[in-house]
Amino acid sequence: MADNGQKIIDLDKQRMQAMAHKDVATLNALLSDDLVYTHSSARIDTKQSLMGAMTAGTTVYTSVEPSDVKAQDLGDTVVLTGVARIQVLSNGNPNSFGVRFTDVYANKGGQWQMVAWQSTRLPA
Repeated sequence: MADNGQKIIDLDKQRMQAMAHKDVATLNALLSDDLVYTHSSARIDTKQSLMGAMTAGTTVYTSVEPSDVKAQDLGDTVVLTGVARIQVLSNGNPNSFGVRFTDVYANKGGQWQMVAWQSTRLPA
C-alpha cells in the first residue's frame, strides 16, 4: 500500500489556503458532506454551516499556517496531527491564535475528503 501521509499533508495545506482565500470550489471538493468541524472554542460546524459563515463574511479566515504536521496512514483513512497559526475575523473582530489539531481524511470512492477537525487553543 502506498503511503498517503505526505499526499494528505499537502492536500490539507491546500484546504487551509482555500479557507484563507475563500476558495469555495476547492473547499466544496475537499470537505466531506458529513464533516464534523470542532473549533477551538468548542463550537461545532457542518460543511454547510462552516462554508455558509465564510461566504456570509461572519467568519473570515485571513491566514491558516500549519507546522509540525504528522500523518498516520490507516489505509482509507489518514489522521493528521499538528499545530496551526490562525488569523480570523469573527463577526468583524480580528483574532490571532495557535491551535493543536487532529484532522481526519477519508478516501471516498477515490477522492480524499476531510471528515473531521478538532482543535485546542494553545496558551498565549
